[in-house]
Amino acid sequence: MGPSERICTPQNSGVPPAQAGEFQPLRIGSLSLETPVVLAPMAGVTNYPFRSLCRDYGAGLFVSEMITARGFLLGNKLTTKLAAVHPGEHPRSIQIYGSDPKDLGQMVARLVDEGIDHIDINFGCPVPKVTRQGGGSAIPAKPRLLARLVRAMVAHAQDVPVTVKMRIGIDAQTLTHMEAGRAAQEEGAAAVGLHARTAAQLYSGDADWEAIGQLKSALQVPVLGNGDIFECWDALRMMRETHCDGVIVGRGCLGRPWLFGEFVAVFSGQEPAPPPNLGGVLEVMEEHGRRLTELFGEELGVRQMRKWTSWYLRGFRGAAGVRAQLSRLGTFDEMRPLISTLGLEQAFPRQALRASRAKGGRTQRVKLPEGYLDDRDDDTPPKGPHTADEIRAWEKALGAG
Repeated sequence: MGPSERICTPQNSGVPPAQAGEFQPLRIGSLSLETPVVLAPMAGVTNYPFRSLCRDYGAGLFVSEMITARGFLLGNKLTTKLAAVHPGEHPRSIQIYGSDPKDLGQMVARLVDEGIDHIDINFGCPVPKVTRQGGGSAIPAKPRLLARLVRAMVAHAQDVPVTVKMRIGIDAQTLTHMEAGRAAQEEGAAAVGLHARTAAQLYSGDADWEAIGQLKSALQVPVLGNGDIFECWDALRMMRETHCDGVIVGRGCLGRPWLFGEFVAVFSGQEPAPPPNLGGVLEVMEEHGRRLTELFGEELGVRQMRKWTSWYLRGFRGAAGVRAQLSRLGTFDEMRPLISTLGLEQAFPRQALRASRAKGGRTQRVKLPEGYLDDRDDDTPPKGPHTADEIRAWEKALGAG
């Protein structure tokens, strides 16, 4: 397939594949990735079945969905399942959520003992129940607190690289990515991932790729750009425009795990294969369902697959007519007859390449603890399971306090 036959949106019709030597492998600590692409950690999405499916199509780093440090340490059943070691998953990568230094340090120590290859910390979650407690995307607004949390993790990570994923700020008036990025680097973060939207934007509007370039110019560690990577060509454009070291792919791959094969092709200087027709998509869906069943069992696997059917069928003619039935899917055996009525020979719809896979285009007013932004230099962790004195004593014992 040549450029004239390329299945892409108009903005990417003239983007050339990578030239020999144009991009270097992405190096994150001891890890080296020839294809500089990372699967974004997404809650309820990047569990092992989907990660393994994406990995089958291409190379890169495939990060788990967010694992809560407290739940992990307490042995929560679902948390333990989501964080479990799976044969052949290498490099093994987990994203942690937490805002208590002791919890984070202890979880990292446990993961290192289990043979983890990469650890990421979530400083980007914009969900109100998280930010109103001073967690997630609220943390970068206090760079000394962010530094304290990264320091606790790095102290226990040994040779395992610890990275940070964050947004550009709380809102347009409170941009935090530059100071937070420098703080993470100073405390030993091996790379910084930047979703180029504020917490207030959620997933609306266009990602601010200029902010990615700004952060890249300020840091010595690798910077990974995140936001509006819907086609393999977007990754090349982002890296050429911002000079970032790699890209993080989130919503664009939902229902399109073959996108990772397209990344491998274009970074190797080749035109990618065309996406599958509806019959091919159905085969991927069935394999995805089988893997969900293996991990979660038939009942929960089917329930999880319901949301995926909408993403896989986005843009296909007639899909709206079976959406309601698929959302009530009772068994996997019901899926093929429903989808077959749409015509399995249908080509993949070009308009689906950039179709929104987020929950609408809404924005929000970010919920924060009362007075949270009054003292941006405060490094006190949000209220958690350990008292301030317990945390200080623990840090002192590490030589980190």
